[in-house]
Amino acid sequence: MVNPALDEATLKHKIEQARKAAAIANITEPRAISAYYNQEHNQIVIHLRSGAIYSFPTDIAQGLAGASPEDLAEVEVTPSGDGLHWEKLDADFSVSGLLAGVFGTKTWMAELSKNLEGDINLHDQSFHPEA
Repeated sequence: MVNPALDEATLKHKIEQARKAAAIANITEPRAISAYYNQEHNQIVIHLRSGAIYSFPTDIAQGLAGASPEDLAEVEVTPSGDGLHWEKLDADFSVSGLLAGVFGTKTWMAELSKNLEGDINLHDQSFHPEA
């Protein structure tokens, strides 16, 4: 739906605001400069603009779990550096989401949480046999 109240001056102003917001985001939000699949450890490794390096196991990421090493190796960093994309796997993740521990949809994360909780409970029981 076209907004007839949006004249050229308003449009230019909104575009300028968006550019300023993008510039601020580029400074304040995490941005990837490269990413690759480490087959030995079955992890995606992300090099951030800040110099930090972040990695996560592919088995916990929706759309990546169970994928072939060849498909996992085809990771692309978005032009702005704020996301990762796998064309063949039809998988996309935001860098900030990954850093916050978001590896899929709410349903995926709930299931992942249950699985991890089970692992922790098993681990705890091995250290507390009297429980």
